[in-house]
Amino acid sequence: MHLSAVSYLNTRPLVWGFLHGPHSGEHQLDFDLPAICAQRLAAREVAAGLVPVIEAARQHLTPIGSLGIACRGPVRSILLLSKVPVRDIRTLALDHSSRSSVMLTRIILSEQYKVSPETLTLAPDLAAMLGRADAALIIGDPALRIDPASTGLHVLDLGEEWFRLSGLPMVFAIWAAHGHHDPLAASLVRSFEFGREHLTDIVMAEAAPRQIWPGLAYEYLSSIIHYELTDEHKRGMKLYIEHAIKMEEAQPV
Repeated sequence: MHLSAVSYLNTRPLVWGFLHGPHSGEHQLDFDLPAICAQRLAAREVAAGLVPVIEAARQHLTPIGSLGIACRGPVRSILLLSKVPVRDIRTLALDHSSRSSVMLTRIILSEQYKVSPETLTLAPDLAAMLGRADAALIIGDPALRIDPASTGLHVLDLGEEWFRLSGLPMVFAIWAAHGHHDPLAASLVRSFEFGREHLTDIVMAEAAPRQIWPGLAYEYLSSIIHYELTDEHKRGMKLYIEHAIKMEEAQPV
């Protein structure tokens, strides 16, 4: 099958078996930014994809198995960095790579901080973004390359903020497709199990080319990111979608 997977470090344990395991070559695998994964699935250019949760809901996609990208508390790779106190943010530069993260930012700012800034979309370059806005949303590998403590900025970790708001995990992306693909679920599990057993290999191969400190990369993949979605994760995902629908009805994207 032709699959689209997110290009960030956090997906590597999910697809490592497809790339290097005994079942490598089992599927055709492309790597894209999260929003592009969703677009390709919507256009039916791929059979299944690892897509932002908000897009899975919008497209009425069918989840495949119970694997995804999630966290329970700080996620480290979705950061809101601001020159001003968060309640004073009036303009926000967005990295539109992931629609789930953009929607999560809107939810947190509205419900936790009672602000609804004007937004613009830019490449994930912190200096350039803050040159044009009060605050910036940076996600994925670019966020992992930033040391929040050394920026001198007001910093929110959006995974931590969601847990404070909801008391539940945040699910960012899931494997999904149009219709059911039951045999694929077992294949996805095999690939992830191989990746989980080879986290050190993943870090050795992937951290340096991505300019991410290996110690952080290992902690991120082994304990910060959750890949197996429990009932608690699914409750968090359901609540997030409910918040997102309410937000879109109030302020259409």
